[in-house]
Amino acid sequence: MSDDDPYSILGVSKSATQDEIKKAYRKLAKKLHPDLNPGDKAKEAEFQLISNAYDLLGDEEKRKRFDAGEIDSSGQEQHRQQYYRHYADNDPQGRYSSGAGYSDFQDFSEVFSDLFSRRADRSGRAEYGRRDFDARGGDIRYNMEVDFLDAALGAKRSISLPDGTQIDLKIPAGLRDGQTLRLKGKGQPGFGKGPAGDAYVTVSVRSHPLYTRDGNDIEIELPVTFDEAVLGAKVEVPTISGSVSMRLPKGASSGHRLRLKGKGIASPNGSGDQYVRLKIVLPQAIDSEMEALAKRWSEHAAFDPRETLRRNI
Repeated sequence: MSDDDPYSILGVSKSATQDEIKKAYRKLAKKLHPDLNPGDKAKEAEFQLISNAYDLLGDEEKRKRFDAGEIDSSGQEQHRQQYYRHYADNDPQGRYSSGAGYSDFQDFSEVFSDLFSRRADRSGRAEYGRRDFDARGGDIRYNMEVDFLDAALGAKRSISLPDGTQIDLKIPAGLRDGQTLRLKGKGQPGFGKGPAGDAYVTVSVRSHPLYTRDGNDIEIELPVTFDEAVLGAKVEVPTISGSVSMRLPKGASSGHRLRLKGKGIASPNGSGDQYVRLKIVLPQAIDSEMEALAKRWSEHAAFDPRETLRRNI
């Protein structure tokens, strides 16, 4: 930020309208006012700069004289210094008096009327000071990864805040990927008697090696042997709530889908289901007995698994 050019200080061009200058000043004042940045000397100095710049450019008469080179950025006469002193002392309209950055501060009070009050010092010059105010604290946002089963069944976890404190987080059963949880009052502290803000935690659910989710339903691929598929069998199937026994029908093929009712994600409207998709798996090494069995079967079997495929070519 240049200390010399008031246009540069306010971030506006020399062709800016008075309204644009006012808007630029208000925007900067909201960020830099000392009462909103207590103890920050750098921002206090920047605030004084923008106040002085606006004191000059916010007054159309002063702005014209500055643009014409009659006064400098501090409002002082460039060429007629002695005459200016004499004229300023006798000017009933006070066209050359300086408010040291506060003469047009009523614009700022319009913006922060609920934060600041105006008073006068002994010289009668407008002065601004902070009055007590209450304001809600800011919200904080976090991202968090959770395991598939924690999201499905519910769990309790902790989040570490930047200041080292811990927030206990309850993960509700059935939490979906990308869902945001709100922790009321766990955000930034409020001002005065204002309440604290909230903390918002957006959750990413890790994938699971066995389960996939579709709404409140769960799906799993279950490997079965050749003989289990042909003869039917009773097998153990993992679910998110523990293993259950399931009966395979005779002649089940790969891709056959069976349903375990109520073994999906619990919800207020009832639990989803778990679907079991069968996959026939042969041993890596085929022994002579299995090979002989397959040959005997193929000699009299008329089964063609690709008949439907050929009909649709």
